[in-house]
Amino acid sequence: MDYRPPVEPDDDDPASSAAWLSLAEGVGPASVRRLLAVFGLPGRIWRASHQELAAVVGPAIAAALRKPLVPRQQARIAATLAWLQVPGQSIVTLADAHYPPALLQIPDPPPLLYLRGNAAWLCGEALAVVGSRNATAQGVAHAARFSEELSRAGLTIVSGLALGIDAAAHEGGLRGAGSTVAVIGTGIDIDYPLRHRALAQRIAEQGCIVSEYPLGTPPLAANFPRRNRLISGLSRAVLVVEAAAQSGSLITARMAAEQGRDVFAIPGSIHSPLAKGCHQLIRQGAKLVDTTQDILDEFAGRQAVPMATRPAAATAVDVDPASALVLQAMGHDPVDADTLASRCELDVAALAGLLLTLELEGRIELLPGAQYRRLA
Repeated sequence: MDYRPPVEPDDDDPASSAAWLSLAEGVGPASVRRLLAVFGLPGRIWRASHQELAAVVGPAIAAALRKPLVPRQQARIAATLAWLQVPGQSIVTLADAHYPPALLQIPDPPPLLYLRGNAAWLCGEALAVVGSRNATAQGVAHAARFSEELSRAGLTIVSGLALGIDAAAHEGGLRGAGSTVAVIGTGIDIDYPLRHRALAQRIAEQGCIVSEYPLGTPPLAANFPRRNRLISGLSRAVLVVEAAAQSGSLITARMAAEQGRDVFAIPGSIHSPLAKGCHQLIRQGAKLVDTTQDILDEFAGRQAVPMATRPAAATAVDVDPASALVLQAMGHDPVDADTLASRCELDVAALAGLLLTLELEGRIELLPGAQYRRLA
């Protein structure tokens, strides 16, 4: 006997038929898009005859849709329906009025989206902020500051909930009126990475988390490049903060360009491996930015909103003369200890103590390759 979700085609909340459609085996996203375009609500697909389905997607897929569900599928549908009972958790389809309008402009919009949070955040003006998982302290600071200022100006910050730049972007977005949206590459019930569980909860409460994958989908490597097209697709433009020459952030930037979105990039030191990707994008036509107003000028003349007053960062004049000399000699490019010792005319032992103190005070950072860089 067939197991089918007990809904009527015109139900106001076709949750069970949407869950059934998302878990139907042998039915890909393109076929689901065609079905929704013809039938509208998932419940109408469920009630369609084999002949009606075959006219849209062919007899093989029609047969897969009419096939009785095995116990594994029944259990996944039951789990999805239980998940949907929690306030703030929902599924939207291409036929739903709450489906993000920006995604309708990309070539392959996902037919269903799983959401935690307020779907309204998916419909406003948004900027994607992406970059390296192994970001430098300076890159993290740039991502957080740019995202906070842009969120204060009313832009929603979209990113991928990954380590490094993504997390800093979400943190900055949460501090502004525009909030933030996280697009993930797993099932929306999966905490990945695990250390971002608390951050994900805050995003669900104040913004929105989005996934196109059914509940329980693990963090498969192939899912994340596809996830990136949604990060750019939800956004009017993409800002790349730090990226190596071979980086997933460059995939997002390429997808953004293919989708007709603007691409911005923050330049860095010519010696920094994590600036190579940004410099490559700039050579290819991305817009170089070094202030948030550079971006806001592209968003119909918006103005940056002043940030709340904060204690001024420590500068060279606040430190002892020897440390001030080191900071001045360091400049803003990475430098190794031997070169710095030569510039300062200090012996290596004395310099090592000063460098350790400056690093503990947060004035400099130690980079791969035993190089040091001054923090703004």
